[in-house]
Amino acid sequence: MRAPRRPGSRTSRGVVASALGCLLLSSCSGGTTPTIEEHDLSSADRTACEALVAALPDTLAGQDRVDVDDGVLGAAWGDPAYVLTCGVPAPADYAPTSQCNVIDGVGWWVPDDQLSDLGEDATPIALSLRPYVEVWVSADRRTEGIDRALAELAPALKQHLGEGLSCL
Repeated sequence: MRAPRRPGSRTSRGVVASALGCLLLSSCSGGTTPTIEEHDLSSADRTACEALVAALPDTLAGQDRVDVDDGVLGAAWGDPAYVLTCGVPAPADYAPTSQCNVIDGVGWWVPDDQLSDLGEDATPIALSLRPYVEVWVSADRRTEGIDRALAELAPALKQHLGEGLSCL
């Protein structure tokens, strides 16, 4: 199983451009190791992400944690996997007036087009905490556990990450 990599359109969609990721990859399932994109981070952000990844649960929304490449700042659960990446940049299309869904004390921002189409993969970003964390969720999992997964991640995120952006 490979997690989608973001297409090169960061200027138009920001860090949440993974909705087409499965179309761009040779494989989106089948038991292969999920790929998690690395980002340039400060020493403090890298340390926070390393602590977070070490503290993440063994199961998420009923799915077992699966192997990812050693040393990456992320984790994955299930197949198709929920894929968490720590240290993503703020999305280019976020505005201070953007709305977040607060789940268990964490403000998750999702692009409007992903909110309106449950058939599309989703990439919620925990903008209320820093460094920012993104969770890639396959369209197959949108209706069966996305809120549960984000709620189960909240305790570890709140324990290991600092204050981020405010959202409505």
